[in-house]
Amino acid sequence: MYTAWFKSTHSGSEHTCVEIAHRAEAVHIRDSKYVGPSDDQPIVSIAPDLWSAFLHLVLSATSASLDDTVSIALHPAGGATIVGGSTALVYTAAEWDAFTKGVADGQFDRVR
Repeated sequence: MYTAWFKSTHSGSEHTCVEIAHRAEAVHIRDSKYVGPSDDQPIVSIAPDLWSAFLHLVLSATSASLDDTVSIALHPAGGATIVGGSTALVYTAAEWDAFTKGVADGQFDRVR
């Protein structure tokens, strides 16, 4: 099981990307643009049994909610917002494009 944060290989070297960490209890998502202490960084967590459905939602290129726990809102300019609970992570078009390409390549599949 992965424990470190990682991003799509399609992301640039700058700190502007969707980052994922696979943990036993959840898959965590954060925004690398956040510059505060890592303990205070906003994170959206998804139950492991919903992760595959979340990745399918990402690839569907539609705005929708998943099991009332997380939603994706696509922006007209190509970016997206992931909302989980009271946390919203906002991504630019370039960040979202790199993430969706990584999802399509299987880079974020959960290892069992």
